[in-house]
Amino acid sequence: MSSDPKLRRFILRLAFAAWATSSISAAAFAAPTSYPLTIANCGRSVTFDRAPDKVVSIGQAMTEILLSLGLSDRVTGTAVWFSPVLKQFDAENSKIKRLADNDPSFEAVVATGPDLVAAEFEWHVGSNGSVGTYDQFSKLGINTYVAPADCAAKDNTTGGDGVRKEMLKTEVIYQMISELAAIFDVQDRGEALVARLKEREDKAIASVAGARVTDIPVVFWFSSKEIDGEAFMAGRNGAPAYIMQALGAKNVIATNEEWPLVGWETVAGLNPAIIVIAGMDRRRYAADDPAIKLRFLNTDPVASRISAVEDKHVVVMDSQAMSPSIRLVDGIETLAAAIRQFGLAK
Repeated sequence: MSSDPKLRRFILRLAFAAWATSSISAAAFAAPTSYPLTIANCGRSVTFDRAPDKVVSIGQAMTEILLSLGLSDRVTGTAVWFSPVLKQFDAENSKIKRLADNDPSFEAVVATGPDLVAAEFEWHVGSNGSVGTYDQFSKLGINTYVAPADCAAKDNTTGGDGVRKEMLKTEVIYQMISELAAIFDVQDRGEALVARLKEREDKAIASVAGARVTDIPVVFWFSSKEIDGEAFMAGRNGAPAYIMQALGAKNVIATNEEWPLVGWETVAGLNPAIIVIAGMDRRRYAADDPAIKLRFLNTDPVASRISAVEDKHVVVMDSQAMSPSIRLVDGIETLAAAIRQFGLAK
């Protein structure tokens, strides 16, 4: 690709247009953004005087939305990765600097010269952000945007991954796409992406009608700091809960915490019929590796006696499909396929 920035941007726009032509035709020519643009974001107002030229993305789900909107030429750095990027973005993503696999430093983010920092999680960028606070970035003239999926009906002041008070809805993911499209003045692309995802979601749910179950107990295991210690299990209102609700399954974990720590004696007492484990390339915690999770389930004297393990009803699902991301529909399809394979559908 040309080293000329203008030519490179033109080529990327052409490539994006070719990729999204079918959807754009149904949602073409949305009105351009009128600046200054002010939006409500995670309890505060954020104003944009113009479309950002440079953005740092903290969080894989956020990055994949920006790439889906054809904005790779604006992204100057990324961080917090769990899995390989979606295959269709391999080439573009390889040209973007990865600031860190996990949390980047404030200095590393600022060094790329962004006029916007977009974060997937409020605990990275927020009033008490571990990477930087709103005020820290604002003092340098850098705007900040946090995924509304991490704030809507969710309390992040409790520590950990926060407490979600209401069931996650995909509408909040579509809201994030529309807001980012407006911020960057690419509403046509935003409308096309939302239309494409809604169509996929409708088809996925319709296609699994034959895989619906009635209150089959399921648990989602993301990771554990120590392999034989308490495990991060999905609470009752997050993205995994949305997947289970779509299929008629029952989450055995009843807490509002997003990813509560649960002991294996407790899980054994709840005796799930299916265990969904997160697949990821991240190696931050002892149980990030799905192979280690499987080994533990098959050898631990308590976990190995859970019905899901004895019946070999263990499903590996990409970690991003368990998150409020554009991959959430993949999670519905993965669990539905497993339910059929296990012979548990009605």
